[in-house]
Amino acid sequence: MAKKQQDLRPDTILKNYWNNNEQFADFFNAVLFEGRQVIRSDELEDVDTEESTVLEHREYAESIKASRDTIKIQKQSSAYGVQFVMLGMEGQEHVHYAMPMRVMGYDYGIYKKLYDSNAKKYKSADGLEEDEYLSRMKRTDRFVPVITVVVYYGEKAWDGAVSLHEMLDIPEEMKQYVNDYKMLLIEARQNNLNLHNMENRDLFNLLQIFLDKSIPTNEAKEKAIQYCEEHKTSKSVIMTVAGATNSKIDYNAFEKGDGKMCTLVQEIERQGEAKGEAKGEVKGEAKGIIETGYEFGLSDNDILERLQNKLNISLQKAQEYIEMFGKQTV
Repeated sequence: MAKKQQDLRPDTILKNYWNNNEQFADFFNAVLFEGRQVIRSDELEDVDTEESTVLEHREYAESIKASRDTIKIQKQSSAYGVQFVMLGMEGQEHVHYAMPMRVMGYDYGIYKKLYDSNAKKYKSADGLEEDEYLSRMKRTDRFVPVITVVVYYGEKAWDGAVSLHEMLDIPEEMKQYVNDYKMLLIEARQNNLNLHNMENRDLFNLLQIFLDKSIPTNEAKEKAIQYCEEHKTSKSVIMTVAGATNSKIDYNAFEKGDGKMCTLVQEIERQGEAKGEAKGEVKGEAKGIIETGYEFGLSDNDILERLQNKLNISLQKAQEYIEMFGKQTV
């Protein structure tokens, strides 16, 4: 018999949703250009497509994809040739108080790989000035710009930093001399994005309903069901809502028409009630897995994989447990 209930890992289901170029382009147009159609879906390519080899990306595509949730290249035609921009998206289920630093690290990692790839062209000093050869970079070389947006799917308001400066204790008279690094943050629970894609509109409208704790559960349930009936919400959006809220879903309910949304809402509600009871138990298991892993000399990647498999949690959650308990054991 087929499994009726199945967990939808947030990182997996969200990656699948945002891999759609039309939805991805619409989201970035809303964030960067107030809804103006600047980025076109047919300009977007995944990092490991044939076009990416022009920028010598193939060698490090896997390492980028392992650390980034979703990243695409925007390819623009112009009178001067082809221009590229990298667009990255990071999903967060919980507030991360060091997120600006993490985004800075992600972006630096890509720039460093672009530099390393470019430097391989200059194995000898032929045709280079002395400073260019020492830099392994010509004065006229330029890299692909990277834009990263963090999408927060949590219930409470984001109360963490959105820039590196907010993480630092800087005397006011020195602030102008300390480099800042800002991150773009979108809260699914409350935003004013000017979206044109109907899938995106339904996704964020439903997330706002589910994540609004000022609405009583029964009222939110009825509101969500009514919305889906009126807008004929797609299966893809419903599954993404379930994944983003870290819930279980009854696949058989999809075949029952009108009842599918009700089933989903009930599952989300039940999961929410059980979450508090299970939280302490899961933390204890995570700590034990991490301590045992370090005792046997396992790498962080191996421990992350064990956490995901044994606790059935997302990569992001496993990373949070590593940060929480890892320092206590090394």
